[in-house]
Amino acid sequence: MLPLGHGGFGINTNIFETNLINLAAVIGIVVSFVGNNLNALLEDRRKTILSNLEEANQRAIEAQEKLQNAKTQLELSKKKAQEIRDEGVSRASNEIQTVVSQHEIRLASLEDFKNETVQFYQQKAFKEAYVYVVSRIMSRVRERLNNGLDSTYHVIVNNFYVSKFTEFKPKSIS
Repeated sequence: MLPLGHGGFGINTNIFETNLINLAAVIGIVVSFVGNNLNALLEDRRKTILSNLEEANQRAIEAQEKLQNAKTQLELSKKKAQEIRDEGVSRASNEIQTVVSQHEIRLASLEDFKNETVQFYQQKAFKEAYVYVVSRIMSRVRERLNNGLDSTYHVIVNNFYVSKFTEFKPKSIS
C-alpha cells in the first residue's frame, strides 16, 4: 500500500481512520442539510412553548381576577344576607309588637264589654229584686188594708208617726 502523500493512490486499510473520516463526512452532511431544519424545528418548538407559557400565564391572571371577583361577590352577598336577616328580625319584632298591642286592645275591649255586661245584669237583677220587694210590700199593704187594721197595728202606726214628728226640727227662716 502506498501512502497518499507519495503521489500514489491506494486503499487505506486502517478501519479506525476510515471510520473517522466517514463519520466526519456524515456529520458534515447531516449538519449542513439537517442542521438548519433541526434549528427551525427547535425554534418552532421554543416559540410554541413560550406561547403556551404566555397563554397559561394569561389564563392564570384571568383566573386570579375571577377569583378576586368571586371573593368580592361573596363578601357582598354575605353583607346583603346579613342585611336581609337583620331586616327580617326587625320586621318580625315589629310584627310581634303590633300583634301584642292589638291583642292588648282586644283584651281591654273585652274587659270593658264584660264590665258593661256585668253592670247591665246587676242593674237588671237589682231592678227585678226592687220590683219583687215593692210588689211584695204592696201586696202586704193591700192585704192589710183589705183586712183592716186591728188595734195593735193601729198603735204601731201611730207610734211611728209620733216618733217621726218628734224628730222633726223645722228650719228657721232667716
